[in-house]
Amino acid sequence: MTASMRPTAPGSEPPGDGTDSTSSPDAAPAPLGSEGPFVTHRSLLFTIAYEMLGSAADAEDVVQEAWLRWADIGDAGRAEVRDPRTYLVRIVTRQALNRLRTLARRKEEYVGEWLPEPLLTGPDVAEDVELAESVSIAMLTVLETLTPAERVVFVLREVFDMPYDEIAPALDKTPAAVRQIAHRARAHVVARRPRMQVDQAEQRVVLERFLAAVSSGDLQGLLDVLAPDVVLVADGGGIVTAVRRPVVGGDRVARVLSRFPALAPGVRIATVWLNGAPALRVDAAGDFDTAISVVVESGRISRIYAMRNPHKMGRLDEQVTLRR
Repeated sequence: MTASMRPTAPGSEPPGDGTDSTSSPDAAPAPLGSEGPFVTHRSLLFTIAYEMLGSAADAEDVVQEAWLRWADIGDAGRAEVRDPRTYLVRIVTRQALNRLRTLARRKEEYVGEWLPEPLLTGPDVAEDVELAESVSIAMLTVLETLTPAERVVFVLREVFDMPYDEIAPALDKTPAAVRQIAHRARAHVVARRPRMQVDQAEQRVVLERFLAAVSSGDLQGLLDVLAPDVVLVADGGGIVTAVRRPVVGGDRVARVLSRFPALAPGVRIATVWLNGAPALRVDAAGDFDTAISVVVESGRISRIYAMRNPHKMGRLDEQVTLRR
């Protein structure tokens, strides 16, 4: 994932699924191979699906389904698609919306808090402030509080700046209805997103202070770096040890974290870039065991997200291994 993944809005799309609108009579079929539209827009499609779903694994599945549907229409069908990018975005949107509804049912039975699946990125993503914010763990966590339709509309409208009349067909709604959904979603997100942005240099400094305090079990150091109303949220999925309810307040969070060296001797903690921001990785027995993302406000940490569910860490561990 790179900063170039920050896309502009897809262009105009034909009515229905898009296959009934034609290009010029002499237009060649939109190719399927390595130079085709699907490959060109795959990065965009994954980003859209990931922001809608908060899961890299589910996003990959949705993109794969889009590929199959693109292949199934054949050369003749692809030749009739006036705007392949918009057509593919619509497929991904519909598949993501269906999956969101399925995930909502699963999450009702989830053990403990549910957090997004972290994604390994690089410093270049942070250079695009809007992209970095939209894929941040904090933002994805806020998006979890939206209904499936609100989340889809918010991502397409607020992140990718798609017009209402292009979003509407994917949801089988009118542009006016989509506009109302967007208004509700925007108000909901604004009320819950972090209150201020922090430059990456400041976040790295605060994160280093936090890393030093956690690694040494320095209670006072933790109290100094944590905001008084800090919230710690952990996701173990009922598979590994993790607090099942958010821990609130500087004193309580500091006490929990100060016990880390005694509870996990020999564990290595290092910095890593996740979801467009500096974060921490906890390695146990050579594996990427825990990903920790933080929100920094006014020079102190106000939110801590600890992803521990092995099902969400496996893909991340593979990515890190490949980069070594």
